Amino acid sequence: MKVHPNYRKLKLRIFNQKPNIDFRKTSMKPSYILPVLLLVLFGVLASSSWYVVDTGHVAVEQTMGTVDLEEQTAGLNWKLPLITKAYEYSAKEIVIDFNDLTPKARDNLRLTDLDISVYYRVAPAAIAELMVKYAQASGTSEEALLPAYGVVYREGRDVIYQEVTKIDSLEMHRNRDELRNGIAENLQIKLDSKDPGVFAITRVAVRALNTDPTIEKAIQKAVQAQKILEAKKVEVEIAQRDAEIEIARARGIAEANAIINSSLTPQYLQHELNEALKKFAENDGSVVVIPANTQGFNMILDGSGLGKK
Repeated sequence: MKVHPNYRKLKLRIFNQKPNIDFRKTSMKPSYILPVLLLVLFGVLASSSWYVVDTGHVAVEQTMGTVDLEEQTAGLNWKLPLITKAYEYSAKEIVIDFNDLTPKARDNLRLTDLDISVYYRVAPAAIAELMVKYAQASGTSEEALLPAYGVVYREGRDVIYQEVTKIDSLEMHRNRDELRNGIAENLQIKLDSKDPGVFAITRVAVRALNTDPTIEKAIQKAVQAQKILEAKKVEVEIAQRDAEIEIARARGIAEANAIINSSLTPQYLQHELNEALKKFAENDGSVVVIPANTQGFNMILDGSGLGKK
């Protein structure tokens, strides 16, 4: 195989040639980096200088550890970028669920399950102060923070246990309204004693109230006994009415007899006797025996043994 005489020269020329590339022209100069950094910084500052508060909520701002006691209302709000934080709180009705409680009733019998829901509101103008006063007591939800949630929960649990001790376990089912009203009133009193005019207990719901199975049987027996007692009372009332009717009837008969007896005077009876003797005397073929002493009334008038003459 023949090789072109210039091949070796061309090969050596290619491998010995150095690339003609100026790396100083391809690298980014510092003059281009600074505008990019400034643009990024401006975007970060702009995005952190505003926030939106939803309807029914308020925001509390905290700047370098200092809380602004003036709440921010719903809508677009501005703040200092990076150094100011905004905490969004709910000013709507908040529910606290108390589940699986086992308090003792007045008769010292324990309930097996008591579920209660307490609904409350917080005055929007007092939320910032509550954030400062009860810093660790705020609750959380998907929408916003819940002001003083832990305070209401703690006080509510104590009130529930206190109110249950005022009612017997056998009467608990029939006194749900009394239990609800007692919890709402006394919880409101306890909250007002610490923060007047801040909290409002809107309603209380008893979702479940289960007593011990032995108590349930006692309740059923008590209900049955109550029904039997009511039936007996009805029977007694009927008997009393019947007795009153009989008494009235006997009184009427006695009064009628008294009237008749008062009218049967000796003169009237003598007159009737004379009339009867007169009728006997008018009957032909009959013999009438008249006692000599007509003052008495024991007369024998038996005509069956008398014969005709």
